[in-house]
Amino acid sequence: MNLLRYLIFILVFQVAAGYGDAETLPIFTDVTKEAGINVKHSYGDFDLTNIVEGTGAGAMFFDYDGNGWLDIYFVNGCWLKNVNDNRGRRLRGKLANCLYRNNGDGTFTDVTEETGVGHKGYGVGCSAADFDNDGDLDLYVLNYGPNVFYRNNGDGTFTDISQASGLANSNWSLSSPWFDYDNDGDIDVYVANYLEYDSGKFRSYYPAAGYPGPLSYSGQPDALYRNNGDGTFTDVTKEAGLFNPNGRAMSATVADLNNDGYLDFYITNDAMENYYFRNTGKGTFESKGLTMGLAFGEGGQGVSSMGPAIGDVDRDGWLDIYIPDMGYGCLLMNRKGYFEDCTAPTKLAVVCGQYTGWGGLLFDYDCDGYLDVFVANGNAHHEYTEEDVLMRNDGTGSFVDVADKSGAYFREKYVGRGATYGDYDNDGDLDLLVINLNDTPRLLRNDGGNSNNWLIIEAKLAGGKSDAVGARVAVTTGSLTRIRDLIPVTGYLSQADPRCHFGLGKRAVADVVEIRWPNGRTTKLTDVKANQVLTVIQD
Repeated sequence: MNLLRYLIFILVFQVAAGYGDAETLPIFTDVTKEAGINVKHSYGDFDLTNIVEGTGAGAMFFDYDGNGWLDIYFVNGCWLKNVNDNRGRRLRGKLANCLYRNNGDGTFTDVTEETGVGHKGYGVGCSAADFDNDGDLDLYVLNYGPNVFYRNNGDGTFTDISQASGLANSNWSLSSPWFDYDNDGDIDVYVANYLEYDSGKFRSYYPAAGYPGPLSYSGQPDALYRNNGDGTFTDVTKEAGLFNPNGRAMSATVADLNNDGYLDFYITNDAMENYYFRNTGKGTFESKGLTMGLAFGEGGQGVSSMGPAIGDVDRDGWLDIYIPDMGYGCLLMNRKGYFEDCTAPTKLAVVCGQYTGWGGLLFDYDCDGYLDVFVANGNAHHEYTEEDVLMRNDGTGSFVDVADKSGAYFREKYVGRGATYGDYDNDGDLDLLVINLNDTPRLLRNDGGNSNNWLIIEAKLAGGKSDAVGARVAVTTGSLTRIRDLIPVTGYLSQADPRCHFGLGKRAVADVVEIRWPNGRTTKLTDVKANQVLTVIQD
């Protein structure tokens, strides 16, 4: 009898302990309204009828006024004669991009008009970088149609320099990561372009599918623009070895995937192989996607890859890649000489395979030191809603579905597209921003993620004004080292918080913080206290 009572006690204790763990998970609270964000995405029409409308949009966290608080830029569609139906004409001239300034108290103010960045073109993606090294972030808007590039005047306003700069790319652009590819001291930009839409001429498709897919159209070449240092850019795609006329890029990012000190390109394409271009260190790149296992996923077939998210999932010092798509998605684990598809073994496939993934993120939302996965989902060809996915890394090589324990937001369904993260309230945990097709965005505040210790590194170039884009930040606690490359453009059509966030778990001190700057030099700090935003300026 005593043995039976003892076993019952152990069982009850284990159940209670498990319940307690679930109760302590962070909650994501939808604070869109209370934050003062009053904007709605539109694809320029009232019915979803083509691939331009269905591609959706992204958004961006960036500190445009340099006050230490992340602001938000939203891109929007518009009515176009060669894209939208005639009944959408009532929207003509009424849709525009918008900029919201962070007030530092949990609320935002619409400053679009006073800043001059309310472009009324067909916006899809956006990014920001300090291209002229004057200490403030300039804004690049990616459109179906000519792109728009704004120079930050440093006084709360922007000036359109699209034509003068040479960045008014007229292809359908979706993503634009920045970094100094030629190590000349100024930042360059890679523009990922999608396909050539035919204004609806192609009609040989199955009507129940909604509209023709990407294989019905020709692809478009991406472009690498070298910063000339005088306010202009030069297209160097061919001489850098990157030209491919038939790509269908959905998004792109940059990272040092082979740990050789040089940043490589990874471009996800729609309904075809993905591209991995290895940096030779000589101003050129080599296509290595096939040999590295980065061209295909899900057993080898071409997939409809969306936005790539990069991070060290297994904490082995080598960066891995997560890519949402219309199937199971792909978690490609870096095995040094090649990448292995570990989507099924990590238990991501069984959950993500139920949905159509778009905006995927790798981020440590509970600050336990392990990267977790968020995916914004939504049907591709119809406005059919789907649930978003939140998979917690359990530290054993598997992911656990915790969406039903993470707030009321995850019990609703949306037609998701872009997604990004940033600590907009500066409390140490990462918040989410999700863009929904033809709907309002959702700002999700992370409540409880900072119950573990954390450290945010703000790496600045000499002078302390500009972000050290391309730097590698490594944080060591005990025998464990976590790494991140400072490349804010990540995921689908979006850009994230440029500050490098590290969850430290129960550790109150980081033993070592080491930064490898874009020029290859390093800075090392020891015994760095947790729970702070630490600004490190290159010597």
